[in-house]
Amino acid sequence: MKHPTLVLIIEDDNAISRLLALSLQQNKFKTLVAKDRHTALRELQTRSPDLILLDLGLPDGDGKELIKTIRTMLSVPIIVVSARNDEKEIIASLDAGADDYVTKPFSTDELLARVRSTQRRFLGLQKSGNIITCSDIVIDVEQFSVIKGNQPLKLTPTEFNLLKYFMLHSNEVLPHMKILKEVWGVGYQHEMQYLRTYVNALRKKIESDTTSPEYIQTELGIGYRFVCTSPA
Repeated sequence: MKHPTLVLIIEDDNAISRLLALSLQQNKFKTLVAKDRHTALRELQTRSPDLILLDLGLPDGDGKELIKTIRTMLSVPIIVVSARNDEKEIIASLDAGADDYVTKPFSTDELLARVRSTQRRFLGLQKSGNIITCSDIVIDVEQFSVIKGNQPLKLTPTEFNLLKYFMLHSNEVLPHMKILKEVWGVGYQHEMQYLRTYVNALRKKIESDTTSPEYIQTELGIGYRFVCTSPA
């Protein structure tokens, strides 16, 4: 029997947390609410949520630092829900390890669409039981693991999904909008800051020299090419 998706809501505003919880519950999600960083970390010691909604302005610490801490504990999708709408804040949150970013005020329909899209991407990874090899990088999709050479790499779910897509389409010129649609989903084709942020994050983890990348090469004005010297 399929268990309902458990969503951890980390939000100190009671009205917003109630709205989020009610909307999710009406759509057959289970919810758990934490009003601050301390409570969230305590819950994560004993509970394993399938997805996290997180506000950046927490009373006992910045949400971006909490994202980094969560990423050392588990690999689940994280969606930031915040009133901070400047591009630098969005990029910093994605760079910290968030998978998506929704600005307040938001419509519940939009948020639910983002939750479902993020959940589909993550479930797609879990259900695809194969191993992909490209040069010295090996992805075990079923185990959600990546090895480069002999060294395991720790990737966020979105980094993992992006690397998987690149490796499955190695040595092809991939336009920006196509990557965004295939990795993030319909409706994300113009979220260029997402793609730039995650490409930079991946380069830091797989490239020996990010200023002269061996794998993820920029095709100026078009997109990217993932260079592979052995078949994927």
